[in-house]
Amino acid sequence: MSKVKPEHKQENPLVSIVVNVVIPVAVLSLLSKEKYLGPVWALVVGLLFPIGYGLRTLIRDRKADFISIIGIVSVTLTGVFGILKLPPEYIAIKEAAIPLLLGLAIVGSLKTRFPLIKKIMMTESIFDVERLTSALQEKGNESLFEKRLVGLTWGFASSMFLSSGLNYMLAKIMLKSEPGSEAFIAELGKMTGLSHIVVLIPCMVVMIWVMNKLFNTLTELTGLPLDDLLAAHHKKEASAPAPAEEG
Repeated sequence: MSKVKPEHKQENPLVSIVVNVVIPVAVLSLLSKEKYLGPVWALVVGLLFPIGYGLRTLIRDRKADFISIIGIVSVTLTGVFGILKLPPEYIAIKEAAIPLLLGLAIVGSLKTRFPLIKKIMMTESIFDVERLTSALQEKGNESLFEKRLVGLTWGFASSMFLSSGLNYMLAKIMLKSEPGSEAFIAELGKMTGLSHIVVLIPCMVVMIWVMNKLFNTLTELTGLPLDDLLAAHHKKEASAPAPAEEG
């Protein structure tokens, strides 16, 4: 009898929002005055929460999640730039460069044997990859799926390019004060909070559209309903108790 590997309890999304958005914004906006933490320590404390949360997730899951690593690097660079009191232009360029480079890497990986879109989206956490692959092979649609994946890759990369442009504009608009000042750290906090509205929502719309196209493509090419391809369905089947044998 096969044993089902114990899984980590699903994180409450509200916890992620509080740790990665609410607490940093509150610290950067409210505690950057000299009578409290001061600009530098407010920046350090505020950014420690998302960095610590990201590292905890990586250590707990014992695997290097690509997107999590990008997030940790981005937040760390923001802190370094702020502590070094570099001009706001550096932060604006950094905010634009990370999603831009990620989008270019996703598109460029199509020329390799390991497209990044498969690493990011075609994972065991979303799909029952073994069943999906077998179904494509049985239908003889592997090559057709690879062709469809090219269009989906450009759609996915477009969300990164959109994020790049919106991040740059938001940083240019929000960061106006002298680097390292109380006002600058407060502006950085406001920018962090607004980015989850101005940047995240449009990008999520694009991502949802791409995922919907991916789902439709997979159901069409495998001949299986979506529920049979999703990891949650597979895990539920695997964990279900075997029927009792009649004596």
